[in-house]
Amino acid sequence: MSVGRAQRQRQKLHIRWMIRRDMPDVLAAERASFEYAWTEDDFLRCLRQRNCIGMVAESDDPVGPAPGVRVAGFMIYELHKTRLHILNFAVHPLARRNGIGGQMLGKLVHKLTTHRRLKITLAVRERNIDAQVFFRDHDFRATKVLRNYYEDSGEDAFQMELWAPSDYADEDDGPVNRIAQYEER
Repeated sequence: MSVGRAQRQRQKLHIRWMIRRDMPDVLAAERASFEYAWTEDDFLRCLRQRNCIGMVAESDDPVGPAPGVRVAGFMIYELHKTRLHILNFAVHPLARRNGIGGQMLGKLVHKLTTHRRLKITLAVRERNIDAQVFFRDHDFRATKVLRNYYEDSGEDAFQMELWAPSDYADEDDGPVNRIAQYEER
């Protein structure tokens, strides 16, 4: 392992809400990651919606093609009644294979259980084998083929899903608070 990679693995990562000031770094990661990249307008249009959330993984170490780039990865997802749906997810190519994507997914899985939703869904391009393997390695399963899903290329996609952990699904739906614990006595 190179010294640079060893240093990146030890770097501190902060996952937080996306803010307007992050957009240049997010766009750099987006363009470096995808052939058919979202534009700034695509991001802003999405993030203006009430049910759309943006998160970034901010690194102490600059990554990316320009000095000062601090956003190692990002995620855009929608809140639905019973699920969270990932619209866009990327880790900058220079920061990959350091656990950043796994940490961002871990944060989302935590939100899944704390917001009482049952699953996380996303669509992955048929040719994006790296993403398919990444999500499969994080317990997502392909559930169906979405024919001609992408307007930009006509390419098919795989719908992938991760269900809430079974211990969460089996919980009593009753109120859980400090007072409820005394009512059982």
